[in-house]
Amino acid sequence: MSADTATVHIDGASRGNPGAAAYALVLQRPGLPIVEQAEAIGKATNNVAEYSALVAALERALELGVRTLTVFSDSELMVKQMNGEYRVKNADLQELYKEAVELRKQFASVTLKHVRREQNKRADELCNLVLDGKISPASAGGTEPSPAAPASIIGAGTVREDAIECLRAAATAWANKGLSAVSPAQVWDQLWSILEDGGALRKKK
Repeated sequence: MSADTATVHIDGASRGNPGAAAYALVLQRPGLPIVEQAEAIGKATNNVAEYSALVAALERALELGVRTLTVFSDSELMVKQMNGEYRVKNADLQELYKEAVELRKQFASVTLKHVRREQNKRADELCNLVLDGKISPASAGGTEPSPAAPASIIGAGTVREDAIECLRAAATAWANKGLSAVSPAQVWDQLWSILEDGGALRKKK
């Protein structure tokens, strides 16, 4: 990673999936103070909250003049969709996805990387603090919460298709490059993330 690359950890949370939702971002620029932002977004799914976090992070980074950015998220599904590995089939996500893609074009470079939840603690903490009413969005660097249109849980068929796509990609990698191409543990993590983000599992807090 270049010394002049800014980094941002993002997270989205939904209690009920769909339910009360919030996003948070923690932006770090070399030699400058850390910028934190968190906002309640009304009723939404985990995935909508995750994409809201990404859009907000890209917008904030552009406002601050960032040109090269690395984004860390614990939503593997979103990261793979943004990196072109999975398609975005859910209608609730398509507009946010398109918005993120257009914002990304305004940077010299944006890299998205998946991290485990324990590597994303501060962003996760900010989400929960906002949802618990322990901090206001303004104190976290955000704006006043605005109601969001209700979003539905991703359909079982879409979750199934994403899971099959994940397994197909792993099988292709193993066939072409052997088991060293991707570990079974990584495939399991991807499947877990798909089930969790799709609402088939309750997202852990």
